[in-house]
Amino acid sequence: MIYVDPKTLARVNQWLTPFFDQQTQHTIKEMIANDPEELEDSFYKNLEFGTGGMRGIMGLGDNRINKYTLGKNTQGLSNYLKKQFPNQAINVAIAYDCRHNSKEFAKVVADVFSANGITVFLFSELRPTPELSFAVKHLNCKAGIVLTASHNPPEYNGYKVYWEDGGQLVPPQDAEIIAEINSLNYEGINFEANEKLIQYIAAEVDEAFAKASVKNGTFNTSPDAKDNLKIVFTSLHGTSITIIPKVLEQAGYKNVSIVEEQAEPNGDFPTVKSPNPEEPAALKMALELAENENADIVVGTDPDCDRLGVAVRNDKNEMVLLNGNQTMILMTHFLLEQWQKAGKLSGNQFVASTIVSTPMVAKVANHFNVKYIEGLTGFKWIAKMIKDFPELEFIGGGEESFGYLVGDFVRDKDAVTATLLACEIAAQKKHAGRSMYQYLNEIYNRYGNYREHLISITKKGKQGAEEISAMMKSLRENPFTEIAGSKVIRMDDILKGETTDFLQQETLSLNLPKSNVLIYYTEDGSKIAARPSGTEPKIKFYISVNTSEKDNFEAILQKKIDAIAAQLNVN
Repeated sequence: MIYVDPKTLARVNQWLTPFFDQQTQHTIKEMIANDPEELEDSFYKNLEFGTGGMRGIMGLGDNRINKYTLGKNTQGLSNYLKKQFPNQAINVAIAYDCRHNSKEFAKVVADVFSANGITVFLFSELRPTPELSFAVKHLNCKAGIVLTASHNPPEYNGYKVYWEDGGQLVPPQDAEIIAEINSLNYEGINFEANEKLIQYIAAEVDEAFAKASVKNGTFNTSPDAKDNLKIVFTSLHGTSITIIPKVLEQAGYKNVSIVEEQAEPNGDFPTVKSPNPEEPAALKMALELAENENADIVVGTDPDCDRLGVAVRNDKNEMVLLNGNQTMILMTHFLLEQWQKAGKLSGNQFVASTIVSTPMVAKVANHFNVKYIEGLTGFKWIAKMIKDFPELEFIGGGEESFGYLVGDFVRDKDAVTATLLACEIAAQKKHAGRSMYQYLNEIYNRYGNYREHLISITKKGKQGAEEISAMMKSLRENPFTEIAGSKVIRMDDILKGETTDFLQQETLSLNLPKSNVLIYYTEDGSKIAARPSGTEPKIKFYISVNTSEKDNFEAILQKKIDAIAAQLNVN
């Protein structure tokens, strides 16, 4: 028999008390008798808020997504809202995605809020995450919730919390809310809904969001250019099918072919191994349709429609997938060009990215005399920048993991408006006799040839979490002195809040919130970051290399990436 820690058993016994329904108690007893390993993993810890909120496998236990863990979070958040807004009417907005149980979980969350006297605006059907962020501000809510696990496997679900600015929770609020949640017993949850306080929303918010998306995502593209662009779009069985075709149509794009086999929302994601546009295999059907239709651009979004993958035709007329950094470079450069043409750049604007994304964004911003601000991984930090720098106008921002935000009408990554922006770039370049791919190469030629590569290692369960912790510990205690033949000149330890300059032999403080990230910088301009994921059982290694060479640069960059990956010994 597998040993179960006494602390875990104490957690299990709590779930066998009368507050929990009989089916829950029966299932847990079955686990005790027949699956102690699953029992251990389900109860050994509480699910935690990460970079994208709280995600986990659905099931019973403290380490699972279920009625009780979501109820406890919502009760804690209700208590916190009442303390923050005393004697005020409090509204919250709730959306959900295509995953199994998302609709039911959304109603549980709505019930608990309403039971605590809080008015709920609940989307009547599944909707994209960025529309929830928009709705929070549009409906003057104090907070918002979306039930989603983004692109995680089908057995996952999750709970993302937004504040009144439409951005996700950031310190110190997240810690304060977690403390409120942790102070509760499950028996403190009020599940008794006040249905009079639950209002269902849909069309009015859809129309307002679509209108705002078109306003922020279009840039004087001629009708002829739009008519001449052939687009293939796939929602990968997710929520974007409810809004992206509508937004493209309203913006004037008529030649849109939808991958019909993937158009119906389905939490099993039956046509893909992973519904993640970061994975090339996820866009296979879209690329096949693009060849049949001779399309110019392919766009695919993840289940909750905050990430997008883009493919365009190269100089050989082949469809090639862009990585997240390349899409971000294209979008940022194009936006800055448009703002410059319109005479709107005054030096009081900024663009944003993250510490594990390409350094090239900073170069592009500097060229246009626009401020560049960098934050931790996760769009909640970009939303926080918009709030922290009210004297600066936000133009756009992105991160390497296929997310981009255009303007500040939404405060989370927004694949709806980013899809429209990608089509604007493609349409304008094609109309000018060029291509999006050529435009990207022109940008590289101007600022230097950069390439990025991500290595992601999955380590599931309690043992996996321990292995990831051990890997980070080893990297800290035995730091590299050289990587792929190039001397390490600087190391940032974001968890310690320190940067060490090995050339100057000095250690200084970092002006960033603490996070479990290590970044190495080498003499030849390479950058290597190691970071455990905040929402998945993974450790990620981010590699960025560059060269000023114009000839054979692809081979030079690939050789650098291969050498770094070999030394990391994780590929």
